[in-house]
Amino acid sequence: MSQNIKTIPTSEYEEIIRVVQEYYVDGLRVGSTATVAKSFHKDATMYGFTLNGTLLGGPVKNLYDFMDQHGDAPNIKTRLDIIGITPSTAIVKVDMENDAAGCDYTDFHTMMKFDGEWKIIAKVFHTYKS
Repeated sequence: MSQNIKTIPTSEYEEIIRVVQEYYVDGLRVGSTATVAKSFHKDATMYGFTLNGTLLGGPVKNLYDFMDQHGDAPNIKTRLDIIGITPSTAIVKVDMENDAAGCDYTDFHTMMKFDGEWKIIAKVFHTYKS
């Protein structure tokens, strides 16, 4: 017989969204690499296709370099959706419009919980023309 136990409390969903919104999105909005870095694990990676179809891959420092080059994104608009979640892992989809370079994106962030804190360990993205 099923135990009907809810394994993931609602507070975990809220915490994941808070990390992505408060550190990643809000950091992009003001152009703060220090804020964005709070959402990522120190060894995080990122891979995706740029606007011209070039594969950009490697350490998350590539994102920080992009931010340093393009600055803030005061008009950024996002929608965050948790695609999947376990007690220690999650996938978050970020639908984004009007970043610092004027592009739109779909990001998929793979997250893990380390010592009670959710961190992005991998970002994969696709770039769209605005």
